[in-house]
Amino acid sequence: MDLVRPETGPKSRWRPRPLLAVSLLLHAAAVATLLIQPDTWPFAVGAVAGNHLLLGVAGMLPRNSLLGPNWSRLPASAAARGEVALTIDDGPDPSVTPQVLEILDRYGAKASFFCIGAKALRYPALCREIVRRGHAVENHGQSHSRYFAAFGPRRTAVEVDLAQQSLLALTGETPRFFRPTAGVRSVFLDPVLARRGLHLASWTRRGFDTRDRRADAVFRRLARNLEGGSILMLHDGNAARTAAGVPVILEVLPRILDAIRDAGLHTVTLRSAIP
Repeated sequence: MDLVRPETGPKSRWRPRPLLAVSLLLHAAAVATLLIQPDTWPFAVGAVAGNHLLLGVAGMLPRNSLLGPNWSRLPASAAARGEVALTIDDGPDPSVTPQVLEILDRYGAKASFFCIGAKALRYPALCREIVRRGHAVENHGQSHSRYFAAFGPRRTAVEVDLAQQSLLALTGETPRFFRPTAGVRSVFLDPVLARRGLHLASWTRRGFDTRDRRADAVFRRLARNLEGGSILMLHDGNAARTAAGVPVILEVLPRILDAIRDAGLHTVTLRSAIP
């Protein structure tokens, strides 16, 4: 599939992080060793296997920066201004997102919606409404595949590019951030994002509101040690329901917005905090 990439932020030359640079050197050394001393293959294979295990573990930890730059907090300048980024994933959802937008309007709050490209295409008016109300739409992949971290380099690029195209076509604005499914990624993602001028975004705290039906517990996770620079994550898509059948985000969102206000902080979109 040939894709025309939409323009994003300033492109950057990809530079591997130390872990990746060492991994590349290790692979090269293993090949050289096997060519010179073939009988050492158990050691070479063991070293490479151990390295792959380490890279896999790094990809399974969403908030680390071992595989590439990763926004788990806002930049220091944004933190000093008392800014908090509220991020909302897995939408748009026709039964939940409009209510989320009404709550945000009531508080005068701004949020970054990490939208799934395929869902945005199903609900284009809702995706446009998010932007019309002053929020940002960011890239959460075209399909939100649970196997995203197992994709090879080409399929990783296609997943990012298709969502980028879908969201740009719908909103007229180019996403500046990407968040993989569950925050889990492979070594192939960082070069894809760097060449497209996209920032990887994880979070400071998450509510686990796709699994936990208890609004009180979700709120406590998000509000714990709340401070400037925090990136908080909730879900309008795939939202768990309370015992009364209410999407958890609808009960938690007003409470966390009250907590942000009471702490003397204010919400911003992620892109407004780019230095």
